[in-house]
Amino acid sequence: MVAIKLQKEENREAFLKVFPTLAEEVLAELRKYNMPEDAYEWTKKMLYYNVPGGKLNRGISVVDTVRILKGDTVTEDDIFKATVLGWMIEFLQAFFLVSDDIMDASITRRGQPCWYKSDNVGMVAINDAFILESCIYIFLKKYFKKTDYYVDLLELFHEVTFQTELGQLCDLITAPEDHVDLSKFSIKKHQFIVIYKTAYYSFYLPVALAMHMVGIKNEEAFKQSHDILIPLGEYFQVQDDYLDCYGAPEVIGKIGTDIMDNKCSWLINQALALANPEQRKVLDENYGKKNAESEAKVKQLYLDLDIDSVYKAYEEKSFNDLNALIAKLDESTGIKKHIFTEFMDKIYRRTK
Repeated sequence: MVAIKLQKEENREAFLKVFPTLAEEVLAELRKYNMPEDAYEWTKKMLYYNVPGGKLNRGISVVDTVRILKGDTVTEDDIFKATVLGWMIEFLQAFFLVSDDIMDASITRRGQPCWYKSDNVGMVAINDAFILESCIYIFLKKYFKKTDYYVDLLELFHEVTFQTELGQLCDLITAPEDHVDLSKFSIKKHQFIVIYKTAYYSFYLPVALAMHMVGIKNEEAFKQSHDILIPLGEYFQVQDDYLDCYGAPEVIGKIGTDIMDNKCSWLINQALALANPEQRKVLDENYGKKNAESEAKVKQLYLDLDIDSVYKAYEEKSFNDLNALIAKLDESTGIKKHIFTEFMDKIYRRTK
């Protein structure tokens, strides 16, 4: 266990070491365009503030997947290229988060003020988000233009970005913080939001990038991976929704606010499906209200409806269904079951 933890930390350190190189590449582009010094310094600060501060799970997943797929034949160059691809996902994530924080009027992100809340930034952050997205295509051109899978990577990034934006749109218009309307919520809508807003870029994208990089061309391999990773991403987000309400703040690292924030979460949708008219009235009157008393009434209703047991049953079923899909995977297409069991080991019954 200690050895695995150490290995994980080493992999993370190795991944982080590449970031300054990529930041310098972006800054070299600005020098090429004779960017004024203040704008150059602004961009440098913006890159370091927004890109490398997260858990980096998505980016490191690309490297882990390439290691599994190539096995003993993996080279230093493979690891470097996979790391660059991984950082592109982290740039994509930064683009989403900078924008998302403005849309949600958030205050903090990763333990510091949101970028738009930083001194003298404000709405300049919108343009900064565009710059973060554009960086992806600078790196793709520099490192992958001569490969036979360059267009596949381009198309994949464009497609997944679009899918994530569709999920974000659905989320924004279904659950605006300032206007609570539970009739807009449904289990089906929640599923669409979590699949498009989270599962594609967090689960499918890292593995698909690695598959392209190692030369997998078989469409069935991509389909089988997709059909495991999308439900896996959905399961992960449902866990997140559950932990927001039931997780210990000292373990998950934040105080859950989904009820007060009118989030279209899995829990409220399960409650709506089970509530009788009287219970529905309690939800309509208290969900999305910015006070502890209303939040407590919603949580009590979750207890009355035994949402905890509904979740435990969902978790068990998801686990069994996903394992059945993994067991049926055809490894002759070039894909490996180990990729997916790794993901399952990381997230099954997690507490944070």
